[in-house]
Amino acid sequence: MPTPRFAVFAAFVANGVFFSSWAARVPALAERIGAHEGVLGLTLLGASAGLALTAPLAARVVAAHGARVVVIASVVVIALVLPLLGLATSPLQLGLVLFLVGSSNAALDVSMNVGAVEVLRVLDRPLMPQFHAGFSVGGLLGSLGAAGAAAASWTPLRHFLLVAVLGLLLLALVGRNLPGATGERHREAVTDQAPVLRRPLLWLLAAVAFCSAIAEGASADWSALFLVGERGTDQAAAAAAYAGFSVAMATARLLGEPVQRRWGPHRLLAGGALVAFFGLVLVVAVPLAAAGYAGFALTGLGLAFAFPVVMDLAGAAGRRADGTGGERELGLVTTIAYTGFLAGPPLVGGIAHATNLSVALGVVAVVVAATLPAVWFAARASAGERERERIDA
Repeated sequence: MPTPRFAVFAAFVANGVFFSSWAARVPALAERIGAHEGVLGLTLLGASAGLALTAPLAARVVAAHGARVVVIASVVVIALVLPLLGLATSPLQLGLVLFLVGSSNAALDVSMNVGAVEVLRVLDRPLMPQFHAGFSVGGLLGSLGAAGAAAASWTPLRHFLLVAVLGLLLLALVGRNLPGATGERHREAVTDQAPVLRRPLLWLLAAVAFCSAIAEGASADWSALFLVGERGTDQAAAAAAYAGFSVAMATARLLGEPVQRRWGPHRLLAGGALVAFFGLVLVVAVPLAAAGYAGFALTGLGLAFAFPVVMDLAGAAGRRADGTGGERELGLVTTIAYTGFLAGPPLVGGIAHATNLSVALGVVAVVVAATLPAVWFAARASAGERERERIDA
């Protein structure tokens, strides 16, 4: 019987498969609706808007009803909505369906992270990078599946139907073993807790997640189109760029527990930001397809710890004396992170339309570098909170 740890890991895998399956088929979807970079960027805004608007609501629902029911419901909705992407024939239709996909993805993201925090507290181990490795493994599987579907000339509809069925089968296998079966014990505590908006630490962590989300979203949404339009590869080969990104990210995250123990969360965040910055510089500065693949892989390696470490720190910041809590903190950080996904598509698409994708991804590299001061201030704020807690105790 699957353990709660395995069940949460499987939820992360499913999320990665869902996301990368449609992200890697963006060139085919753009061709179907006849959209250039600028229009496509606005269309992709639909998914980001769904993510950002749904995350706060999802955090409240998880606090009230537990993580398990939200994970199950969101996987079912994604499986029902995903094939509709293959039926869209206009930018408006595609944007509306992407909004639904993004909304259900936000609910899954928040609930699976809350479930992961519950497992971490029971086992008392820094396993969040390993859980997020599940998302990267799913991203790899989904992108390779997308590359295979493109090479076999499968339509997006046929491809997405298969992905939906596989997602539902995985849910049937692990659904009963997901943690967070009830949320009643959280209701009063969540209502009475001090507002999270007044804590500078959470805003700084959210800033790191925000900048990282822009870079991760740019790699997912634009890597294939960049290699097709700027480096002259075909669609099947271009789809493999996100696979390299996902392999590097998954490998780093699977090794994340000992690395985080040795380096500490804040140094890990800063070092990763530097690696991602140089990866994106390699992508845009060297006009070779091979450099593009290598650069996106380095970007995946550098961004590997951003989300899991930030989520780990946010969950720890929200832990209450009884060992529960963290839902609202995760909801706040996730919401702001998703505004990075919200800002990313029109930012990259608009700059690419005015110049080219190389310039647009160069701007993303600068955004990644901006996480360094945020990490530094977050480390100071965290130390300050610990000192205040020590004095109060």
